[in-house]
Amino acid sequence: MQAKSIAVVTGGAGFIGSHMVDRLLREGYTVRVVDNLTGGRLSNLAHLERTADFSLEECDIRDLSPDSSVFSDVSYVFHFAGIGDIVPSIEQPIDYMATNVQGTVRVLEAARHGGRATLKRFVYAASSSCYGLAETPTREDYPMQPQYPYALSKYQGEQVVLHWGQVYDMPVNSMRIFNAYGPRVRTTGAYGAVFGVFFRQKLAGKPYTVVGDGTQTRDFIYVTDVAEAFFLAAHHPHLGEIYNIGADKPQSVLHLVELLGGSVANGDVVFLPKRPGEPDCTWANTEKITRLLGWKPSVDFKTGVSIMLQDIDKWQDAPLWDADSIAKATATWFRHMDKK
Repeated sequence: MQAKSIAVVTGGAGFIGSHMVDRLLREGYTVRVVDNLTGGRLSNLAHLERTADFSLEECDIRDLSPDSSVFSDVSYVFHFAGIGDIVPSIEQPIDYMATNVQGTVRVLEAARHGGRATLKRFVYAASSSCYGLAETPTREDYPMQPQYPYALSKYQGEQVVLHWGQVYDMPVNSMRIFNAYGPRVRTTGAYGAVFGVFFRQKLAGKPYTVVGDGTQTRDFIYVTDVAEAFFLAAHHPHLGEIYNIGADKPQSVLHLVELLGGSVANGDVVFLPKRPGEPDCTWANTEKITRLLGWKPSVDFKTGVSIMLQDIDKWQDAPLWDADSIAKATATWFRHMDKK
């Protein structure tokens, strides 16, 4: 019997990574997860506890050695591990650069050595934040304008991946993810992803804290559509490519409030100062990934939000944010980012 192909998912206990694990197991791969469980959660993988083809290595990618046994005979590497919260990067630039850049180097070297005779694809989770305050819809060839350390670290991580493809002939691709959402979305202690903030506020019966006037739009893309894009990028022949992953249909923050049952007229919203350095609109031009990989999103925004609402109780342990706690959490951001 032919042995199953081995896939390593770094950050596989995290939001997108855990969905990638599910996608690979459905296809019959042996899946090894590397996660230090700082941002990832064991509960995201609990349903796989008795799955024979699944294993978890609790490890920080910054500590990986080139001869790591986790990467032995690996065929596919999906690199999601890193620090994902944006706002704290202003205060912790060393940690972000060490994890998202140097950690990526560690993963590449482990994949290069462990998959010396077997590696078919290394797919990197990049970020649309590298575009900064870009024109929209944003194409992959638009200028890079990272506005804060998180964005810079993810962009430099991408440069490292493409460089390893150039110098060491590694079969790499990079995926610039726009605003991913869906089940298991991050609920860390840091102020961040709007879904974690809003769902917890809804459960507590508290007002939604809307940054700016709420008319700003985000290209929300459902998490299983993101995982599918990564899967296709790993199995099509194209190498050294950069792809945008977005729905190509930006949604306003106030529309999200409405889908959650809130209303400005009913006093369900508290408006907060707009954060400098953040765009009014994120909007992915997805012509390239559709043309080369045949990928298109399959879950529309209303459907995606309704699916998440079915499990809203899972956000009970998320931090409950209000205007005062958000102001404290973002004070350093405003001090460094507001250049007016």
